Amino acid sequence: MEKIEADITKAGGYTGRRMAKDKLFKHVMTFGGLSVIIAISLIFVYLASVVVPLFLPATMDKLESFPAVGVQQETTVHLTAEEQAEIGVRFANQGSVAFFDMRNGKAMGEERVALPEGATVTSFAAGDLSQRSVAYGLSDGRMIILQQDFKVTFKEDAKDSEKDVRTITPSIDYPVGKEPLVIDAAGHALKLLTMQHHAENTAAVALTDDNRLVLTAFESSENMMTGEVSSERTSVELPPVEGEISQLILEVKQRDLYVVHGGRYISHYDVMNQSSPQLLQTVAVVPEGQKITAVNILSGGFSLIVGSNTGEIAQWFQVRDDNNVNHLTHIRSFKSMDGAVTTIAPEHYRKGFVAGDDKGNIGLYYATSNKLLLTRSTGTDPVRVAGIAPRANAVLIEGPGNTFQSARIENDFPEISFSSLWQKVWYESYQEPEYNWQSSAATSDFEPKFSVAPLTFGTLKAAFYAMMVAVPLAVLGAIFAAYFMSPKMRGVVKPSIEIMEALPTVILGFLAGLWLAPFVDNNLAGTLVAIFLLPFSFVITAYLWHLLPDHLTQRVGPGWEAALLIPVIILVIWTSIAIGHPIEAALFNGDMPNWISNELGWDYEQRNSLVVGIAMGFAVIPTIFSIAEDAVFSVPKHLTTGSLALGATPWQTLFNVVILTASPGIFSAIMVGMGRAVGETMIVLMATGNTAVMDLSIFTGFRTLSANIGVEMPEAAVGTTHYRLLFFSALVLFAFTFAVNTVAELIRQRLREKYSSL
Repeated sequence: MEKIEADITKAGGYTGRRMAKDKLFKHVMTFGGLSVIIAISLIFVYLASVVVPLFLPATMDKLESFPAVGVQQETTVHLTAEEQAEIGVRFANQGSVAFFDMRNGKAMGEERVALPEGATVTSFAAGDLSQRSVAYGLSDGRMIILQQDFKVTFKEDAKDSEKDVRTITPSIDYPVGKEPLVIDAAGHALKLLTMQHHAENTAAVALTDDNRLVLTAFESSENMMTGEVSSERTSVELPPVEGEISQLILEVKQRDLYVVHGGRYISHYDVMNQSSPQLLQTVAVVPEGQKITAVNILSGGFSLIVGSNTGEIAQWFQVRDDNNVNHLTHIRSFKSMDGAVTTIAPEHYRKGFVAGDDKGNIGLYYATSNKLLLTRSTGTDPVRVAGIAPRANAVLIEGPGNTFQSARIENDFPEISFSSLWQKVWYESYQEPEYNWQSSAATSDFEPKFSVAPLTFGTLKAAFYAMMVAVPLAVLGAIFAAYFMSPKMRGVVKPSIEIMEALPTVILGFLAGLWLAPFVDNNLAGTLVAIFLLPFSFVITAYLWHLLPDHLTQRVGPGWEAALLIPVIILVIWTSIAIGHPIEAALFNGDMPNWISNELGWDYEQRNSLVVGIAMGFAVIPTIFSIAEDAVFSVPKHLTTGSLALGATPWQTLFNVVILTASPGIFSAIMVGMGRAVGETMIVLMATGNTAVMDLSIFTGFRTLSANIGVEMPEAAVGTTHYRLLFFSALVLFAFTFAVNTVAELIRQRLREKYSSL
């Protein structure tokens, strides 16, 4: 009895320990599963935290009003600010220049242009905003150029010796000297003026009081031996235009001149050769019945922004046609203002601008994204003049009642919109709207191109071609290995294929880029012939095997038949490559890649989708094969033996029992392989040309989201639009993978429920 009680106690202790282990592992597994979910959720939250600011709207502080600074009897013609948006500058129509604190309107100094004796100011022109140069046209046909200067000094803080106090001292300089430049040698007053000044080159176009258009250019050169500076002057009259001229605009690089005239027309002059300018085109930029009320040119000098008396605002720039001729073309229209557009002020370095109307409203726009970012009312009086700080973080306007108004702006990512990310955009100097990703360039007037559509397309294209290669080989191979192959051969084949998964993809990418791509390029016809013949060779070999006498086929053990395909594959590939060059010589002028480019007009790249499909296919095959093979091999034996016992053939059993039962696992294998293909980086990075194009052709390259992140993330400045868009690309990949996996899991569960009763 005591022995029985001891055994019961011992058994109870063993059961208790087993239950404790079960409970422990249950909690461990629960913790592990929750940790995975939490980790994935935190990744999503982090990506979203970086991306969300891209889509936040622009904001503007309350407009602060203060009395206009400077000579009250003069009219403001230009408003601007220094780099820190602390000091505003007012240029008046009679030559006074006033500096003031943009926060409270406190006057910080005033200067007057050094006018020649007897001359008065008759016109004004602002040059390139980044150069901070302006010019006054005079009554004697001359022009004087000014340049704003802000000297920054630091001195020790009297209260804290460890801190320095920054002081900004504004002033004006005369970059070409205080002596005015002669624009009209006849000495007629300059009614209208436009000017651009860059280092040694200065150009100006003026409308004189006798209605002549005069182009004058000055080119300075320095003698390297003596240091003497000489200036060469070129002056010529331009062909006249019809109607009253209301505005002149000289492009930043001094190549193009735009003349606004006749109420609704803009004439385009080519002034690159300043000794013989040409009138190229006259275009009506507003419909009949409307009138041009404001025109300005965006940063970079490519685009004109045109405002009308009905509040409509449109962007125009030159587009080159098939005959290599430029035409001023309407590109896009923006959301209209409530009243007639009275002023347009461009940003210094981006494609944004501020527009004001005669009802006291201002609107902040961005050209590339075609967005009205925000609007504000300044009162009921018309907005006469507006200006934007160099960093586009503040706006300064002349408001109602001879007052100034200023406000800080938060507008870090204006170039982002649904259309700029996913739709075609008509970029400056392009012939038509395009999908394009080009995040940087060597010049400051570059228009960033942030379309993620070609990157997403490239990702799907890479996955598609990889799956075209991997799915048939991996799934069919898995079915054969699990159902037909002998156990001994399976014990060799399955580990061999699975060990391929451990091969670093950078090695596959290296081989694909440096060996496979040149090989395919040199043997393109042979490669295509091999891809075409291999499936047929399998069928023909199987048919011939079926015709052989039984005493021959029985010498090969059951499940070893697949080994006979190895020499067939080698023979077919060798034969295809061998006949490839004669085929190219006979049908494709000896060079199939050039024939594709020249005769068919298709783009051809050595590192193309065919190469990536082959390389990525072999990278994905082990993943799909391993999961699918396990799924097929795990089909219960009683199902297959029962089917065979009922008279079904092995093939009938395969199609009607095995594949249906294993379909959830096979489907999961394909989805996991697709996820691997979508997220692949190194192979597509090294085996394609990394060109962000949208082309289904198998002979062109592409750029994927993951490869783009890998290439550009080291160069992206933290917090910039470029940086955040790379995180947006990662978020798109994350969301795509999550959506595909979710749908795949739902389908897998449905397949399990449907065929679980077999």
